[in-house]
Amino acid sequence: NTSSITLELLRKDLIEPEKFIGLHFFNPVALLPLVEVIKCGDTSNESLDTVLSFVKKIGKLPIVCKSSPGFVVNRVLAPYMAEAMYMVMEGIPLNVIDEIAEDFGMPMGPIELIDTVGIDIAQNVSNIMIKSFGGVMPSIISNMVAAGNLGKKSGQGFYKWDGNKAIKDKESCPEDHTQIKDRLILPLCNEAMACFHEGIIDSEEEIDAGIIFGTGFAPFRGGPINYVKERGVENFINSLRELEKTLDNGSRFKPNPGWFELS
Repeated sequence: NTSSITLELLRKDLIEPEKFIGLHFFNPVALLPLVEVIKCGDTSNESLDTVLSFVKKIGKLPIVCKSSPGFVVNRVLAPYMAEAMYMVMEGIPLNVIDEIAEDFGMPMGPIELIDTVGIDIAQNVSNIMIKSFGGVMPSIISNMVAAGNLGKKSGQGFYKWDGNKAIKDKESCPEDHTQIKDRLILPLCNEAMACFHEGIIDSEEEIDAGIIFGTGFAPFRGGPINYVKERGVENFINSLRELEKTLDNGSRFKPNPGWFELS
């Protein structure tokens, strides 16, 4: 099921709702090994064990998450993709944003990713996430949907598409692109901590594995929580606070309280 629908809503008419579990696969399913196994507070252990066994038998990697909008992976991706939209609206070239994300180690830049997912799908999921967690929809998304520019499937989104290939301009990347990289990656890491801090997922290791195997997040960086630890938690917090102070509507960069509780 889509990650924007909570299990509580889907199971409300069942006689035995404690047996209802969500399985969330990731596209392309044949390539991405992760499956989010979604449970509610009263999900039976027997049902959970059955589903975990099934996921392992089909050769996938399960991580257990509590029912919550976006579950884990799509919730963590949301601020990463939203920040890319803000940068587009500021006039930062599309190919530069994607190139910097790919240089960090992402398998695909956020602009190409949103075109691939579908801009109308991104709008729908974003509306649900905003209702649950706050934030503002970048106006460029609504404008493009209204114009019928839905991304790869319509042949035109942020990029023009020739079949499966995005036609990209080649504007040069600035020599110092630290701020662009931080604006993309730091909110993603901050949201990963939010999922752990809120108990949506039980361990730092599981969330790191989930983001690597569900999004392709630079595997050599060990996942978002591990990346922050290697970078230095204090450095990470200071970098978020600098963005919070210097950018318009900077409250989106407020460090999650969970970072202050790390041992």
